[in-house]
Amino acid sequence: MRPLSAEPRYFAQPGQRRVAVNAARPSRRDPAPSRLAFRLQRLWLTPLVRSVTRIGLPVFAVVLGLGLWLGDDGRRADIVAKYEDIKTQIQNRPEFRVSLLKIEGAGPEVDEAIRAMLPVHLPASSFDIDLAAYRETITRLDAVADAALVIRPGGTLQVTVTERTPAILWRTPTGLEMLDAGGHRVATLIDRAARPDLPLIAGEGADAAVPEALAVLRAAQPILNRARGLVRMGERRWDLVLDRDQRILLPAADPVRAVERLIALDTAEDLLDRDFTHLDLRNQNRPTIRLSAQALEQFRAITGQATKVKATQ
Repeated sequence: MRPLSAEPRYFAQPGQRRVAVNAARPSRRDPAPSRLAFRLQRLWLTPLVRSVTRIGLPVFAVVLGLGLWLGDDGRRADIVAKYEDIKTQIQNRPEFRVSLLKIEGAGPEVDEAIRAMLPVHLPASSFDIDLAAYRETITRLDAVADAALVIRPGGTLQVTVTERTPAILWRTPTGLEMLDAGGHRVATLIDRAARPDLPLIAGEGADAAVPEALAVLRAAQPILNRARGLVRMGERRWDLVLDRDQRILLPAADPVRAVERLIALDTAEDLLDRDFTHLDLRNQNRPTIRLSAQALEQFRAITGQATKVKATQ
């Protein structure tokens, strides 16, 4: 049975012959894609092509447009001028302004030096003050061990200084230098009487052995009232100089122990009360004492030897 929707095969008018319609009907279109369309679809499925098309081409177009627009010198100059103007307006706002320099932990001389080193004149913008460079400049001062800088609310630049503490005096050919416990220079001393509390060292290279010198002086505490100072000999050992022109020659190795032995001998036999000029402790197994000219003459007289000794300075 033929469905009702089917097309009639023949159409005929009354009195005419029936004509076959299907013979003149056009062919149906092929739904399959063409070869070019197939290749384009396959190419579009490639990840690299999709990324270049979706991202690369728009970015290239934008960059090309900006490049062409910024190729004009006048436009670039206008952009730079506007940027600098906006930057200046922001930096000069009141909340970024520094009006006061506050220094803590520094003496009068160091305080004055730090204020003179400030790279700008206050009031100034905080953006114009390089805190790292300013701190480095401050720590170059001999009397400054460390410094901390911070900008406080209200426009105050606070500088907290840690000063070096003088621990010893070093006599040089040019004068007296105050050194800290590590041998770092603190300041120049004009008059020795200004710091009688500080012990004295001398000799070339003495500043490099300040920790050892302080240890020797601590060990010599019982006779420190007679000590005049330490002299560095040959940049390798110390001589302890006492009053009455007496000198204790200490060894290069472990001078503290040698001083402790000296204190023990003095306690037992009053060694330092003898009339001598040099006491050589460099050989721990054989200490040697050099008597003064007067003491040597008396010694020879007592022992019956010929005594004609010329005192030498």
